[in-house]
Amino acid sequence: MKLVSYLTDGHDQLAFLVDGLIFDCDLLHPELPNSMNMFLHYWDDMYPIAQQVDAAIKSGRINADRGIPMEDLDLLAPVPFPTSCRDAFAFRAHAEATKKNPQVSLPAAYDQFPVFYFSNHHSIQGPGAIKCMPDHLEELDFELEAAVVICKHGRNIPAEEADHYIGGLMIFNDFSARKLQLEEMQLHLGPTKGKDFATAIGPCLVTLDELEPFEVPAPFGHTGKNWNLEMRCAVNGEQVSGGNLSDMNWTFAEIIERCSYGADLQPGDIIGSGTVGTGCFLEKNISSKLNDPNTSAQWLKEGDTIEMEIDGIGILTNSIVKEESDFSILSKKKN
Repeated sequence: MKLVSYLTDGHDQLAFLVDGLIFDCDLLHPELPNSMNMFLHYWDDMYPIAQQVDAAIKSGRINADRGIPMEDLDLLAPVPFPTSCRDAFAFRAHAEATKKNPQVSLPAAYDQFPVFYFSNHHSIQGPGAIKCMPDHLEELDFELEAAVVICKHGRNIPAEEADHYIGGLMIFNDFSARKLQLEEMQLHLGPTKGKDFATAIGPCLVTLDELEPFEVPAPFGHTGKNWNLEMRCAVNGEQVSGGNLSDMNWTFAEIIERCSYGADLQPGDIIGSGTVGTGCFLEKNISSKLNDPNTSAQWLKEGDTIEMEIDGIGILTNSIVKEESDFSILSKKKN
């Protein structure tokens, strides 16, 4: 299934996405909820019903004229009000490419356990404008990732069972204000302000049954589902990034195991994969500088359009918009 949330009459509405058409869940079956939040909290009861309705739409038993073209609606994040947001560091290629010193190996700990940080779940949004303050536009970057959403409460979840806690996959764009990020991380606490202004997810939540044809074995010595899904990012129509979700060195199941150790995971918690190799301008700039020290760095700027695509999931489109304020926290640094 592909599930979306869109804005109608001032509230979020949960719907099926089939062949570019949107079908409201609660109008097709009286037991289905009208919000993703409710769906996730009653996942075990709702999921089988939703599967039957989705199959009825795809088979034509529910007429297509009951659907609304997706482009006619104001799409929100598939999970509009996540209960938390964590982001992992699961692609070794990205970790290697963004080291301060390319000659120094990654710490041994990278291959011993998956690591993650908490981001601002109140800054999650779907397709559309990304509002940026002046300091965000100083070395603004995209990060091409996937994310899962937790669909049932769990604590101390072993990796062998963790896939049962995944509601589905989404595209995840971890926007990054690099100047803020790199300055604050000198103090070994973060990322914080460099990350908390915007994270885009979408355009839909794709449940794991829909992704079964793409499943491949996990990396040797690892546990959990893995998917052969090509990932791409284009800025203003030009492809700037490409990779594959199967290149994750840590599976989502293993990341969930670590996230849930001594901590409760709740329905609606979002967990990002971390950036795929080549999945941001920071990587490209580091590589370009090594080849030619005179190369100019490339960053996102006001007016840019970012299109992220993952096979089997869809395309997430955002644009960069400057907020109507000249306030700068960078300018308030003490001498």
